[in-house]
Amino acid sequence: MAAGLLTAALAVAAHGAAGSDAPTGGAVVLLVVLAATVGGLAATIARTADARVLLALLAAGQLVGHMMLSVAGHSHGDAASTAPAMLVAHALAVGAGAMLIAASDQVCRAVSRAVEVAVRAVVAPIPGRPVVVTAGADQPLRSALLLSASVSHRGPPVGCAR
Repeated sequence: MAAGLLTAALAVAAHGAAGSDAPTGGAVVLLVVLAATVGGLAATIARTADARVLLALLAAGQLVGHMMLSVAGHSHGDAASTAPAMLVAHALAVGAGAMLIAASDQVCRAVSRAVEVAVRAVVAPIPGRPVVVTAGADQPLRSALLLSASVSHRGPPVGCAR
């Protein structure tokens, strides 16, 4: 999710650093679609905790974001003079974004491990208490109810079936 939001925000910031106007209308919608796509990819790719994978994902996002802003009629001012500044701004945004997301992932993992250890130490099982296992219940499982509700009881009359 952070990769998607960062991609859209950094695409706008890079264009702004190169002297471009803020996107409006259709360009904003395209950036929202781009953010959702990059965020979805980051959530489904297995190794996004690796900074190199994030770097590639964010670079592709910046490239697509730049093309989307260009197609949507987003003005770049004097294209010849702002192209190097925009390219540098996009490259810096990609590098900084990948490093920040990778570092925040590592910090989140470390904090999660510390909280898990702290909770495990505080909430120990109570010795001597009997373990209660329920063998049956007076209500059917929800899955059995859903299955029985989905079976159609409609069919030919009994006389025709014989």
